[in-house]
Amino acid sequence: MEQNKSVVVIGGGPGGYAAAFAAADLGMQVSLIDLEKNPGGVCLYRGCIPSKALLHVAKLLTEAKEAKAWGIDFGEPNIDLDRLRTFKNKVVAKLTGGLGSMTKQRKINYIQGRASFLNSSTLKIEKVDGIIEEFKFEKAIVATGSVIATIPSLNIQSKRLLNSTSALDLPVIPKSLLVVGGGYIGLELGSVYNALGTKVSVVEMMDGLLPGADRDLVQFLAKRIEKSFDKIMLKSRVLEIVEVEEGIKVKIQSADGTINEIVYDYVLMSIGRRPETKGLGLENTNVKVNQRGWIVVNQQLQTDDANIYAIGDIAGEPMLAHKASHEARVAVEHIAGHNVAFEPKAIPAVVFTDPEIAWAGLTENQAKEKNIAVEVAKFPWAASGRAVTLDRNDGVTKLIIEPETERILGIGICGPGAGELIAEATLAIEMGANVRDLALTIHPHPTLSETVMEAAEVFFGQSAHIYKPKK
Repeated sequence: MEQNKSVVVIGGGPGGYAAAFAAADLGMQVSLIDLEKNPGGVCLYRGCIPSKALLHVAKLLTEAKEAKAWGIDFGEPNIDLDRLRTFKNKVVAKLTGGLGSMTKQRKINYIQGRASFLNSSTLKIEKVDGIIEEFKFEKAIVATGSVIATIPSLNIQSKRLLNSTSALDLPVIPKSLLVVGGGYIGLELGSVYNALGTKVSVVEMMDGLLPGADRDLVQFLAKRIEKSFDKIMLKSRVLEIVEVEEGIKVKIQSADGTINEIVYDYVLMSIGRRPETKGLGLENTNVKVNQRGWIVVNQQLQTDDANIYAIGDIAGEPMLAHKASHEARVAVEHIAGHNVAFEPKAIPAVVFTDPEIAWAGLTENQAKEKNIAVEVAKFPWAASGRAVTLDRNDGVTKLIIEPETERILGIGICGPGAGELIAEATLAIEMGANVRDLALTIHPHPTLSETVMEAAEVFFGQSAHIYKPKK
């Protein structure tokens, strides 16, 4: 590796700052360009981190309410919205400030501004202070992430129409809120507002919440949300949104074709995110963009332009922060001359609702679509001692197994803490473990992690906590 090799990273999110830090640690001369004062990207400023801070508060409020069934009554909560907002902002400031300090410690040239390509070795940088300059580089890594997807016909100018960014600012606790889109972002934010006292409704075009996720996992979340939310409208779509004096009037077409007009205090538009390459000047390079808007890369995250790499949301699905961070290291190590490739056997996904849903590897749905023969083993959390102590039977651990080799192809988990438990599943898949490996691994008792072991035991018909009469 050339110790003085120069690398510029465009975008300071979980992919971008990870790439910059990795390159600096390998002795390269690194520049990192982002519009924010410190690195962090959407994840830290307007996504993963602030939403999880608020979801933690939502969990606390929900458990305080449910504690009445256990003989404990905390009374009605007194919510100080300003202090709650301050707590969330402090979390963001602490983490982004820490990244700023680490950027300086690594002697990375941090440039606050916007970059675009003039050619395959030159950037135009528009700094936030108004200065425009040209910047020469040897290698560039594009890590500009994604943007909020919108429906132009429904995108009215109103402070009552929220998106995933403005909803995190907690402008008010509305009396009623319609969430347009039953995906993970909408359900997570809807859960926050519901816990704060808002009557939340959801409208989703598909026939179930979290389209694409395993129905065995989603069913528990759907039942809980149906009880706590005001209304769930499936196979329905929004035709029109109009601001009126008392709120926002929404015209909704239901599955049977009936059209109703309902007035909500606020509306949250949450239909996902999309890649955005406009303004990057990629047309001045040899970089190719596919029909869906993602930059085309190989297994080393290198584009069709040998000097330019792309990682994270801008380089394709799954659009997850941890995927971007791992791609960052592969791209940097390839620049350093190492023999590397990004080829994970599993990338975990987590929905931080209550209960949480997490999965890694092959799902049962995917197996059916690809005509892959699998066997399924499920352990219901109603049979878990630890789940019962939490008064949370609404969960399941599910294994997807290759019949001939008994190799673990995928694992899905629904229940409190599923996002923490899925790491073991991902390791099992990545290491090529078989179902007997999981069954023979001693798990601590009583824990929720035991459900992974017990699901493996179910496969062999040997689970201590599930009785199956012999045929």
